[in-house]
Amino acid sequence: MAEPALKTVPVERADKTDAPVTPARPPSDLRARINAAKTLQIDRRLWIRRGLFALLPLALLIGGVWYVMGGQIMSSDNAYVNAETVGISTDVAGIVQEVDVHENQHVTEGQVLYRLDPLQFQIALDNAKANLAQAALTINSMKVDYKRMLSDVAAQQAQVDLDQVNYNRAQMLLNTNTVPQANYDQAKANLDSDMAKLESLRQQAAVQLAKLGGNADIPTEQQPQYMQIDAQVAEAQRQLDHAVVKAPFGGIVTNVPAVAPGKYLAASTMAFFLVDTDHVWIDSNPKETELTYVRVGQPATITVDTYPGLEWHGKVESIAPAAAQQFSLLPAQNTSGNWVKVVQRIPMRVSVDDTGDAKKPPLRAGMSVEVNVDTGHARGLHFW
Repeated sequence: MAEPALKTVPVERADKTDAPVTPARPPSDLRARINAAKTLQIDRRLWIRRGLFALLPLALLIGGVWYVMGGQIMSSDNAYVNAETVGISTDVAGIVQEVDVHENQHVTEGQVLYRLDPLQFQIALDNAKANLAQAALTINSMKVDYKRMLSDVAAQQAQVDLDQVNYNRAQMLLNTNTVPQANYDQAKANLDSDMAKLESLRQQAAVQLAKLGGNADIPTEQQPQYMQIDAQVAEAQRQLDHAVVKAPFGGIVTNVPAVAPGKYLAASTMAFFLVDTDHVWIDSNPKETELTYVRVGQPATITVDTYPGLEWHGKVESIAPAAAQQFSLLPAQNTSGNWVKVVQRIPMRVSVDDTGDAKKPPLRAGMSVEVNVDTGHARGLHFW
């Protein structure tokens, strides 16, 4: 006989309730603090807003005064440090014998930078000096020869005088039929021959005197032939001197490794660069609208991007007479119908007065700077 099935009776949980749960209310002192904080925050914002509105007229007043009193400083950041930069070279060709400087070395004026092999120049100088000595000997011998010619002319003149006496006597005796016609003809022939020889000697002496510059008493060193050879000696000496290349001014040499002993340098070939560190200036390119009151000689303050917090002082040295685009290879053509006005820039140079100050770091060519020029002209008030 089968057992009866068991019935499952649901059991209700004791914590189950249908009533809504009411959250716990904070204590009354906490609510008071929260309300006080909100009130304080609202009051603070209100005071800040009132303060800002109260400061607005003051800010406008200060801004207006700044605008009216300002404007006398022309500032331009399109400016760079510049310095004398020279490519070192010489006008003679030769093989580099030695380089006496190294990269980025500071040199003084007249210091030897490099030398060319002097052998070819020394040979040319010795040859020119030998030619000069030969020219002196030649001129001195010409002077002696000219004096001998004058002696020959004098001797021949005496012979002509004697022939003239004999000719006159023969002519007188011939008229009296004392001597035959042959004696007269011989005397006349001797006179004509000696007179022709005298004229020849005189012409030879004149030619010799012309070779001596028209004056045999002129010193040998002033004779044209001597001066010509002496100029060749000077040229050979100059080329020998230029085989030793020296610094034209004090500065720093750079790109020195481009030259090494044994390298052949043609005439006027640049070996390396020399940058003058003792005399630098600022090349600025302000807009044309910023140069209204800028004049030469006005003081300027210079700040360098590399050295923040430091200032250099100078003055406006010069202002270019034309805009930079006037010197470009292809100047702008403004005759077309689609022309657009572009503000031009005028190059301006500013000198630096305190480059030699040992307390300040060196200024190097190419550094970016900002130039502030005191024009002394404020905006002021304008009424139209």
